[in-house]
Amino acid sequence: MPRSAPAALAPVVAMAVAAPSAGPAVQASQPTPSLWHLAIEAQELTARIARLAEQLEADEPEQQQAAIASLEEALLSEEGNREALARKADATCWVIDHLRAQGSYRQQQAKRLVELAKCDQRRADALETTLVFVLTRLQPAATRFSFPNHELTSRRSEAVEISAEEDLAPEWLRITTATAPDKGAIKAALKSGQQIQGAQLVARRSWSIH
Repeated sequence: MPRSAPAALAPVVAMAVAAPSAGPAVQASQPTPSLWHLAIEAQELTARIARLAEQLEADEPEQQQAAIASLEEALLSEEGNREALARKADATCWVIDHLRAQGSYRQQQAKRLVELAKCDQRRADALETTLVFVLTRLQPAATRFSFPNHELTSRRSEAVEISAEEDLAPEWLRITTATAPDKGAIKAALKSGQQIQGAQLVARRSWSIH
């Protein structure tokens, strides 16, 4: 489960509380904020970023761009204040952690629901097969069965069933081909200096939050 906002920002809180004095004070300094105020500020900041994150999935592209611009502006506005920037960046990381944990949980739930749905379908199919077997055994010529609240109908269809594909003559086989770029060979050629039209070597840097 994702960490709570105050817990995620504990290093920032500790840094703010434990910061040593820089020597004799020349003028009256601002009072050190309490842990309570720092925690409240962290929660409010995280909530604002979470609201911006919700707008990233807005139906209108303009709303998405506005949310991105707001987040960028909020971070860039602290360019000269490393402590404030660290707090906003840490709050953003917390929202990212929370969203990824939530997404993982929902993915697991979706997988579980898919398995439950398959189980329901198998049970329903087994019940239907048994019911049809019994009814058609009692009335072999019937093509429809009516009950107080349901009706069981049938339709005739034809399908080819292949029992041994390897025994079919070539004239009854359809040949299909599929192509895909050989990225391994293309990468090696590009790294050796070869120019390949329609392909290029792109360097990327991946980031991860810990």
